[in-house]
Amino acid sequence: MYFTYVLRCSDGDLYVGSTSDLRRRLKEHEGGQVRTTSSRLPVELVYYEACLSESGAAQRERQLKTGFGRAYLKRRLA
Repeated sequence: MYFTYVLRCSDGDLYVGSTSDLRRRLKEHEGGQVRTTSSRLPVELVYYEACLSESGAAQRERQLKTGFGRAYLKRRLA
């Protein structure tokens, strides 16, 4: 199982990523071990989707990073 996830950072921005182990990855983010979010702690998991394949999770991550994907997340998280 693979996951596409969204974190809300302390600056209010959203971070979108994908992983095969959501719990481990979230701990890495919270522990400051991920360069892109380490300066924006704390982070909060606000959304995730399960995918059947790694390529499916990566594709969904790319979709959510587009303008359409950001608009979708804004509506979904409202």
